[in-house]
Amino acid sequence: MEKYEVAISYKDDLGVIVYDPEKKSAEIELANDEGKSLVTDFLNQTHEIQIPHQTLMDFTDEKIEPLASVENLQLTLTRLWEATGVHVDWSRPVDYVREHPRYTE
Repeated sequence: MEKYEVAISYKDDLGVIVYDPEKKSAEIELANDEGKSLVTDFLNQTHEIQIPHQTLMDFTDEKIEPLASVENLQLTLTRLWEATGVHVDWSRPVDYVREHPRYTE
């Protein structure tokens, strides 16, 4: 299976979350130790998330294990910014981030 990668940023640093679906684990590539720790801790917790269904008013609370699947990871990452201050840069190319790991470069 192919690894899932998404760009993140924290303060002046850019990084990448690399999710391995076979191992059900994530590696955080981020020079900022505080941000790296925040993401690691967040992804290793179970989260109760309201999941929408038929209408905008139809939600159920579900416990989500972020590292159980790519879909769970993506859903959980939608809550990352509010919980930690680490931003998920969904549209930023990962190759660009690896080439330019800081905003100030």
